[in-house]
Amino acid sequence: MNNNSQNERQWWIEQWLDLINSYRFKKRLERGWKYAREGKVLSIDFEGQMVKARVQGTEPEPYQVSLWMDTFSDEDWEYVVKNMAEQAIFSAQLLAGEMPKNIEDVFTAAGLRLFPFSLSDIKSHCSCPDKANPCKHISAVYYLLGDRFSEDPFVLFQLRGRSKEQIIAALRKLRGSEVEGNSNEIEEKESNYIQKYPLQIADFWEYKQQLDPSLVVIAPPASSETVLDILGPIPVEPSTTAQAVMKYWNAVYKNISQEAVLAALNREEF
Repeated sequence: MNNNSQNERQWWIEQWLDLINSYRFKKRLERGWKYAREGKVLSIDFEGQMVKARVQGTEPEPYQVSLWMDTFSDEDWEYVVKNMAEQAIFSAQLLAGEMPKNIEDVFTAAGLRLFPFSLSDIKSHCSCPDKANPCKHISAVYYLLGDRFSEDPFVLFQLRGRSKEQIIAALRKLRGSEVEGNSNEIEEKESNYIQKYPLQIADFWEYKQQLDPSLVVIAPPASSETVLDILGPIPVEPSTTAQAVMKYWNAVYKNISQEAVLAALNREEF
C-alpha cells in the first residue's frame, strides 16, 4: 500500500504492515484497505486482551469483528519485564512511549514472540457470512490497528496480556529497586573514579586532533532519548533533590547540544 508518509512510520508499524501484506490473497487485502480508508470501521475497542470492532458492510447493521492472540503467562511476563528493566535504554524508550528496535530479543530469550510470525497466529472472527478468514472486514481492522500501534505501541503488549499501566508500574518498581540497592556501590565507584581521574572542566570539550571534514555529518538523533535518559534516575535523596539535579542537567545538556550544532555550522575549517 503506497503512502507518502511511509518513510515516516515507526519500525514496528512497518513490521505490522509487512505481516498483513504477506497474506497471499491480495484482492481481499485491497478490499480491506479500501474499507479502512472509507471509514467503514465504525469503532475499535479493547476488552482485556481482545480487540472488538464494528465494521459497516452491505447490510444495515454493522458486522462484529473480534481479534486476539495467545497471551503470555504471568511467569513469562515477569521474566520479560525483569530483562527490560535491566537495560536502561529499554526502560527509557518504553517509558517515553517508544518501541525499542531490539525489543524482540527480550521475548526470544524467554522462548516467546511479541510480533506474530504470520496472520495465522492472529485469531479472528467476523459475523459476516463470508467463510474466508480474514474477510475484508477483518482486513480493514488489521490496517487500522497499525494506526493504533502508532499512537500507542503498548497496545501490542496488551494483546499479549499486559496493559500499559502494568508494564510501566513494573518497570518503575524494578528500576527503583535497582537504583536503591546499588546507590552505595555507585557512590563508592564514583568517588574512586574522581580520585583516580580528576576532572578538568576547562579541558572537557577540547579535542586537539585534526578532523576530516568529509567524516563530519550533522544529523538528528535516531530517537528522542538522551544520555541522561539512558543513565536513568540519579541515586540522590531526597527525591526532590534528585529531580532538581536532573532538571539542571537537562537544561545544561540542551544548551550544550545547541551550542555544539551552532559551532559546527559556523566552522570555517577543522
